[in-house]
Amino acid sequence: MKHDQQTGKSAVAALITVSLWASAFPAVKYLLDYYSPTSIMVLRFLIASLTIIAVIIVKKVRMPEKKDLPLFALSGFLGIFLYSWLFITGVNTVPSGVSSFLIASAPVFATLFSIAILKEKVKLLSWMGIAVSFCGLIIVTASQMSGFTMNIGVILLVGASISTSLYTVIQRHLTKKYTPFEAAAYSVLFGTVPMLIFLPGLIREMPNTPLAVNIIPLYLGIFPAAIAYLSWSYAISKARSTAHVTMFLYLVPFIATLLAFLWLGEGITPFAFIGGIIIILGMLTSSLTKRTDTP
Repeated sequence: MKHDQQTGKSAVAALITVSLWASAFPAVKYLLDYYSPTSIMVLRFLIASLTIIAVIIVKKVRMPEKKDLPLFALSGFLGIFLYSWLFITGVNTVPSGVSSFLIASAPVFATLFSIAILKEKVKLLSWMGIAVSFCGLIIVTASQMSGFTMNIGVILLVGASISTSLYTVIQRHLTKKYTPFEAAAYSVLFGTVPMLIFLPGLIREMPNTPLAVNIIPLYLGIFPAAIAYLSWSYAISKARSTAHVTMFLYLVPFIATLLAFLWLGEGITPFAFIGGIIIILGMLTSSLTKRTDTP
């Protein structure tokens, strides 16, 4: 019964996370008319970091152990700084719906990294699903090619997918020793530090931005950044394996595509959508088999 309750809590937390992350695609796309990609990134995570610092002070959250600081720094660099830069820069040249399908390939990479790093075992059907997902990824990528020229945004977004996959694996390791809040909070803080090099650009751009527009960065900083990363770490900590929680990422592209259509009027080409569906089908096939962690 207790195990079922933990699984249920993990599912709810994962669903909240993917809904918030999906909303970031059209929100960032909208902001790119007013801010540069790096300014959006630093503003978003400055707000997230201030929110987290306030919680740490009020709740008197324990500090990480000195020996774990490099792992927190790596988690922050890969999952916060590098992912955010690749994501926001990539979205600048790729439609929101297509971007979300590319990021949705993250569970494929997360599974591969979990096998290599966490020694999780998968069966033949899982490998077949991974292969199918990669075929879908190729189709989505091809949909963004003009002649023989690759849209650089596609490459950046695939890099973001790989980066967030590594972050998920590191978070799963950290949550064995730290609470979900501690694991995510200190990762976000470490990841925000290198973003400060872009602060001068934000200071120059902010006075020229309508006040009403700045509500969106506030939302991005508190919800898809601070709250979503915290709920994601909680979901990972309660899941039976990394794969059982990353499967919820399948929902992100569908929610993001719908929001982009309703908010921005963006569509998605049939070719890209079919490729996205193949990615999801491959990951669903992969998740049908039971994964187990080695002792």
